[in-house]
Amino acid sequence: MSVQKLRETILNKIYRATEKALGQIPEHLELDFPPNTDLGHFAVGCFPLAKQFRQSPVEIAKKIAKKITPDDVIQEVNISGPYLNINIFPDVLFGEFCSEIISKNNKYGESSVGQGTRGMVEYLSPNTNKPLHLGHLRNGALGMSISKILEATGHWVVKANLINDRGVHICKSMLAWKRWGSGSTPESEGLKGDHFVGTWYVRFAREADENQTIEDDVQIMLQQWEADDPKTVKLWKTMNNWVYDGFAETYKNFGLEFNVFYYESDTYKVGKDVIQKGLEENVFSKDDHGNTVFHLPVAEFGQEKGGEAKKVTLLRPDGTSLYITQDIATSILKIEEHKLYFSIYVVGSEQEHHFKCLFQILSSLGYEWAKDCYHLSYGMVYLPEGKMKSREGKIVDADVLIAEIKKLAADEIRQRDPEGRLSDDEINHRAEKIGIGAIKFYLLRVRPTQSINFDPAESISFDGFTGPYCQYAYARIFGILTKAQDSASNLQDCDFSLLGNAEELLLLQKLIQFPEEINNAVQGFNPSKIAVHIFNTAKAFNQFYNKHHVLRAENEKLVTARLALIKATAIVLRKGLNLLGIEVLENM
Repeated sequence: MSVQKLRETILNKIYRATEKALGQIPEHLELDFPPNTDLGHFAVGCFPLAKQFRQSPVEIAKKIAKKITPDDVIQEVNISGPYLNINIFPDVLFGEFCSEIISKNNKYGESSVGQGTRGMVEYLSPNTNKPLHLGHLRNGALGMSISKILEATGHWVVKANLINDRGVHICKSMLAWKRWGSGSTPESEGLKGDHFVGTWYVRFAREADENQTIEDDVQIMLQQWEADDPKTVKLWKTMNNWVYDGFAETYKNFGLEFNVFYYESDTYKVGKDVIQKGLEENVFSKDDHGNTVFHLPVAEFGQEKGGEAKKVTLLRPDGTSLYITQDIATSILKIEEHKLYFSIYVVGSEQEHHFKCLFQILSSLGYEWAKDCYHLSYGMVYLPEGKMKSREGKIVDADVLIAEIKKLAADEIRQRDPEGRLSDDEINHRAEKIGIGAIKFYLLRVRPTQSINFDPAESISFDGFTGPYCQYAYARIFGILTKAQDSASNLQDCDFSLLGNAEELLLLQKLIQFPEEINNAVQGFNPSKIAVHIFNTAKAFNQFYNKHHVLRAENEKLVTARLALIKATAIVLRKGLNLLGIEVLENM
């Protein structure tokens, strides 16, 4: 009997019992878990039946319970107010779930609900005038995790990176290097390419504070670039390539993957063509200053203080484009090139209005798929110093943060290895997996819209609501299974009737709930559902292991049954962490 079949069997028995007790098949029932394992293994609330049968849920529960006869699956049924609490024979309960998890292995929790649905997750979207920062790490962790969760539920996912490689902000770095760089390169200065270019962005801001005319000069450079001035374009390509080399290194270190790259330098001209067509079709218009604008619907966006409709500027009077110009073009290209059913944009919450405007513009242009575009908005990330400000040179650099967390992890590993048995290479290997996992878990453990105060020391702790805590639970199980050797090699003939204490039941409950939490994470594009569940699973395992022996259990049959339970637990921990983009370690 499969897990799904077991669920169906229980519900069918309750449906038949309801028909016998009340004369009709219930319209809707759900199998859930009671708040306490002492109450039962599963619970069915009778609230949804009150309207159908015109009786109180408590009375309905009493009548249904009398008609449920224990059999080879259901051991007993108890009533707790309006709830039917159902106990299943342990050999069936533990046997069916543990066996299925072990059999499915890394496929456990996956489904085909999104089969045939092709979507894109566009994330990161860095500017080529500075290195990646802590905010990009949250963006990247979200983008990768959402992609993995969608893939686990059968969706075909295209992971995209839109590179902001043009515009006035890019020209600022270019102009500063041209004036004061003296031919220096990343190699000559011993810097990663993105860090090197970022120093010139900061230099521009400093110079602009002293001399405002430089802002006019950078606008001239932008116009030269859009006019394909050879020298300007050559400088742009050189500095962008420096940045791309730096980005690639950070992507690899943090485990970010992309199937396709879009570049604003390729799309802004397409955007201009779309704007021109919109002008001809009266979707857009010119304002008194010569800007090309789109007037936002008053019903959704409200009015200005003077009573006129709010508007979005799409092109400047000189014909140069803005962010939204190329965003319009990229949105169209993505859908057409990849035949998408949906498109998710992982971008910070400060851009909520921008995307609301973008989707409205696309809809007004006649693109029906605009309704299937979704802005996955996420909150800010703070350190004790406060909000990140890259133009002032106060950026919370991603590479520096990653290195710092790895060092903290290495220090923790050395403290746990006082005899110095681990080599430096092994310590560095573990520190990299633990450090990256610590960052990702900390950034994903809360819902995306929530802002985060990132605490490096807390993130790397082996205790508490952290990635290392969950990784350590997996490593602990792996160590037990390794010691068991022969006993763990064949777990198909276990006597699961020996299991059933409170800690074993709580742990099994977490394993059973895992597929449901994956579906919950997909529905809300919210990886924190999985992070919280994996933490609770690790916690339930530790509670079980701290109270009960596995390898030194009372008899060999109990040893084997508990080995099967913890092996299933390891599978869920590994799968859940992998969906968060976190690797597990066999030894920590």
